[in-house]
Amino acid sequence: MQSARRELGISQEELGFRCKINRTTISHYERGSREPGVDAVIKLAAGLQTTPDCLCEGIAWLTEEQRFEVEPP
Repeated sequence: MQSARRELGISQEELGFRCKINRTTISHYERGSREPGVDAVIKLAAGLQTTPDCLCEGIAWLTEEQRFEVEPP
C-alpha cells in the first residue's frame, strides 16, 4: 500500500481524506501494526486508483504459523 501511495505522490493524510480513513490508521496499516477489514481495503483501493485484488497481491495467510506473509514488491 505504501508503495502505491508513494507512486501517486500523495501523503497519508491525502489518502485518508480520499478514503475517509484517519491518517493514523493508514500509518498503522502501512507499518503492519493493524490489519484493515474488507471495507477499508475497498476504500483504500479506490483512493489509490487500483483494485482490491491488486492491493492484496502477494499477501498470504500462513495457517500453521497463524500469521500473514507479505512478499516484497
